Amino acid sequence: MRLGFPRACALALSLLAVSCGGPTEQKQDGAAAQTDPNATAAQAQPTSEPPVRGDWLVIHTLSDPESLNPLTANDAGASSVLGWIFPPLVYVDPATLELKPAIAKSLPEVAPDHLMYEYTLREDVTFSDGKPVTAEDVVFTLKAIRHPRVNAPHARNYYEAVSDATALRANVVRIRMSKPYFLSDYQLGGIQPLPRHYYDSENLLGDVDFRELDKYDELPPDKKERADRFAKQFNENFNRNPMGPGALVLENPGRDLVTGERVELRRRPEPFWAAGHPELNDPYVARILFRVMNNTDAALVALKAGTVDLMGVRPVQFLKQMGDPKTRERIETHEDASGSYTYIGWNQRRAIFRDKLVRQALSHLVDKKNICAKVMLGLADPVESPIYPKRPEYDTKLAPWPFDPAKAKELLAKAGWADTNGDGVLDHDDGEGGRTPLRFEIISNSGNDDRKNLGLVVIDEFKRAGIDASFRAVDWTILLERVKSFDYDAVILGWTASGAIPPDLYQIWHSSMAVEGGSNHISFMDERVDSLLTQYRTEFDAVKRKALYDQVQEILYDEQPYTFVYAPRSLTAFDKRFHGVTWYPAGGSLESEWWVPSGAQKYH
Repeated sequence: MRLGFPRACALALSLLAVSCGGPTEQKQDGAAAQTDPNATAAQAQPTSEPPVRGDWLVIHTLSDPESLNPLTANDAGASSVLGWIFPPLVYVDPATLELKPAIAKSLPEVAPDHLMYEYTLREDVTFSDGKPVTAEDVVFTLKAIRHPRVNAPHARNYYEAVSDATALRANVVRIRMSKPYFLSDYQLGGIQPLPRHYYDSENLLGDVDFRELDKYDELPPDKKERADRFAKQFNENFNRNPMGPGALVLENPGRDLVTGERVELRRRPEPFWAAGHPELNDPYVARILFRVMNNTDAALVALKAGTVDLMGVRPVQFLKQMGDPKTRERIETHEDASGSYTYIGWNQRRAIFRDKLVRQALSHLVDKKNICAKVMLGLADPVESPIYPKRPEYDTKLAPWPFDPAKAKELLAKAGWADTNGDGVLDHDDGEGGRTPLRFEIISNSGNDDRKNLGLVVIDEFKRAGIDASFRAVDWTILLERVKSFDYDAVILGWTASGAIPPDLYQIWHSSMAVEGGSNHISFMDERVDSLLTQYRTEFDAVKRKALYDQVQEILYDEQPYTFVYAPRSLTAFDKRFHGVTWYPAGGSLESEWWVPSGAQKYH
């Protein structure tokens, strides 16, 4: 689930697959636009006129969204699209970082013991089909999240303490908690209501009490059959056809969702309940097009040609191509801190990575400083922890993990690895009279040259140490499937989270999340970490939470389940015809605030 709106104040962690999103130019009638790729739009000049509606925003994305199911999708590309379709009950104001109402009429009434939250919904909010958003829709959404057969373990973990949800009136929902959770204001407020009449048209969950979902296998046979049928339909039938209460819609999936090409969102046909309120995600532009281009160099060409308006750029592009005077006439750039980090994850379902000494040795072979300087051209910083370094929870006592090939060889020898046959590759007793070579493959997503370059640099160093490692780039959707099903040796990926609110590492590091489709895809299991993460969630004292997370970070630092590599800078390039572009302290900008003066608009 996401709290907030596109590119700002994201709450849930999501796989960092793309720099931004992206799509194809089309005329108002939906036919492909036959525009001259060398033509340039009128330049937006400084103007005192108020924001006006019109034009489109074309955003680049490296890959298609995993899916557009609002609960089962768990990648950054899907979040970028779904944020326009599914606004939350409350959102984080990007300027003040305060919670403010969106679909809710006001912030919730909260019991002193933090075990009851009551939300009153605005009575004018409707889904894109015109039907009202009700308390029953909120209850249904929570049921779907908590349903053990719905493929949403990444979302479900944030709502495990919800014990009941009840519609008191048509627009009032009461949520009870079995135990306090210090982020409940954010997580419950981040609920994005789904239309029950659409996602469960047969009302299969109608007679399933919320509390019964915790004892799913004890449901009466007829009730369990209906609940199973709901989960199957929900998991399979809504990957390309979302419906929500947002200002934008995927109007015609057959036309507007083209694999490998585009996702096109259009303004909903009936008046939006928050018309004229960009802070509630009503954009000034008429369409948002996510243009899929699995090559950042091709995307930059499109940006310069005016067929892409917004993209994340690589360090080499930012430093060597963005300074061109002709480019600067039309293109603006922005450099900012990001809440993301890039890592190499060691799949502990593979025997060779179960040994902490091997993981430590591999981390000693990753020259983070050199990678930040040479691969990322100085536009990244080494990291040692999953906590955003600017957050107070970050453990500043963690020393930089040293690049030390000699120490790595010492640790591998201690773990029993030696080149016994003289072939240059370390091997180990397999327990059956044979020897297992230290050989593995690192995978990452194709089109991301920074990750590819990182992979090539580290496998070169691994080979020097007698490790037969290889690197392979695969399509994003294939990568996700392999990661979800633990079908890989090692992976280069990233996570991103908001720096605006306190972190919750449970989704990635708790052993209960090491399930198919869960975020603990490396299958890291540690009872100490499990206990600390559980205590952390119920601790409302920030100082005590900090102490708990210092312990978590120290364990992760010692165990090295990931080799934490770097935190990249957020590098953005966008067309200067857009006005209203504000970069907020928590990171990112709200594209709903972007607008184009009438004389500079390209699409009509």
